[in-house]
Amino acid sequence: MAKHLKISGLVQGVWFRKSMQQQAEQLGVQGWVRNRREGTVEALVDGPDSAVEAMLAWAQQGPPSAQVEHVQVSDVQADEPTDSYDSFELRPST
Repeated sequence: MAKHLKISGLVQGVWFRKSMQQQAEQLGVQGWVRNRREGTVEALVDGPDSAVEAMLAWAQQGPPSAQVEHVQVSDVQADEPTDSYDSFELRPST
């Protein structure tokens, strides 16, 4: 199962991306995470259904210093390849 996340709130400058990467590695989830210029965090998570569900639950809270207001979850678009990820990457901001 692969999901695209857009996380809003106080989610930049609070170690959200690195914490998400660590959580993904613990759960065996692949994909990526990056900051967006408008202040959100965007991520693609892919892996076993239970692991992706655990990542979605984690994203609702984030690390201790984050204040998550909303997590928009959508299915990954057909043109976004998910089988090319063998880890969980920190991507540059866009």
